Amino acid sequence: MRLMPLAAVAAGVVIASAAPASAVVGGAPVSAQRYPWLASVGSPLLFLRPSGQFCGGALIAPDKVVTAAHCVTLFRRAPGALSVTFGRSDLRDHDGATVKVTKVWVHPGFHETTFKGETVEHDDVAVLTLSGALDRPVVRLAGRDVYRPGASGVVLGWGTTSENDLLNTRLRAASVPLVSDAGCAQAYGSAFDAGDMVCAGSPQADTCLLDSGGPLLVGDRLAGLTSWAYGCARPGYPGVYTRLPALTLPFEQ
Repeated sequence: MRLMPLAAVAAGVVIASAAPASAVVGGAPVSAQRYPWLASVGSPLLFLRPSGQFCGGALIAPDKVVTAAHCVTLFRRAPGALSVTFGRSDLRDHDGATVKVTKVWVHPGFHETTFKGETVEHDDVAVLTLSGALDRPVVRLAGRDVYRPGASGVVLGWGTTSENDLLNTRLRAASVPLVSDAGCAQAYGSAFDAGDMVCAGSPQADTCLLDSGGPLLVGDRLAGLTSWAYGCARPGYPGVYTRLPALTLPFEQ
């Protein structure tokens, strides 16, 4: 799981992971204006985190944001406690557009197991219905043939940047190599499910805490969502992402 416990976020306390915490490892600050569909998922209840941010997401229809299921399961009965913000490069700023959430759909197959003490997320996808349709560009979903080992993807997030810089608020991006299913299975054994997961990243480039639900782009298409991993940028353990083209979303039915 690449989400701090919400109680820890609200209290401004960082829970150390099994590996040194580096989010968007190897990345650099970018402007949110380059990604007008990119959403910061948060809640005003988490008032000690700028913008209340704790996850990322992507606008895939005028009133729909896709994110990781593990980010929002606690809000299914209280969607109004969630908000999404677009166009904000630094969470400390007050620019961009913030929209309320009216409904939370979580994939019916979502469940959790464990791997070496890390939470493993299965069918880790959710869709947030916004309070109104937005006049913003949406990101298109990738096809099933996009996952070519050795190809590069791009990850985005506002997550922590190192053990010594745990309160990062800037949007960052990094280029990550896609990892073959065989390579991912070698790392994670039976915890890896090629039916709904895909791996990407290296010790030089990865995602981590507070990056959950953020996009893995291949080309200009949304291929995955940051989901879980064993530590962050740990050699031999790439990041694991929700394999979006393999899962049916509610408005596609």
